[in-house]
Amino acid sequence: MCLGIPGQIVEIRDPATPMALVDVAGVRREVNIACIIDDEHPPESCIGEWVLVHVGFAMSRIDPEEARKTLALLEELGEVQEELAIMRETQELAGQR
Repeated sequence: MCLGIPGQIVEIRDPATPMALVDVAGVRREVNIACIIDDEHPPESCIGEWVLVHVGFAMSRIDPEEARKTLALLEELGEVQEELAIMRETQELAGQR
């Protein structure tokens, strides 16, 4: 099953690429934000935004309440646990903190 998991953009790593650091339930990982930026929403304006993350890409913006509800539902269903374990493992392998 493919999941889009809510995460909050906490840092822009490289506006030219464009890569950002996203916090997903306490796990931070680099994601590509090319799908959510445009002339009205440059990379710098994305800090603090909630997004749906799927396979290393921020696919769309979501509002904070939708993010909270989605995370709660995924946790309730147990779906998020496996995804977060994979993210933690790749974070440790990459030496990110």
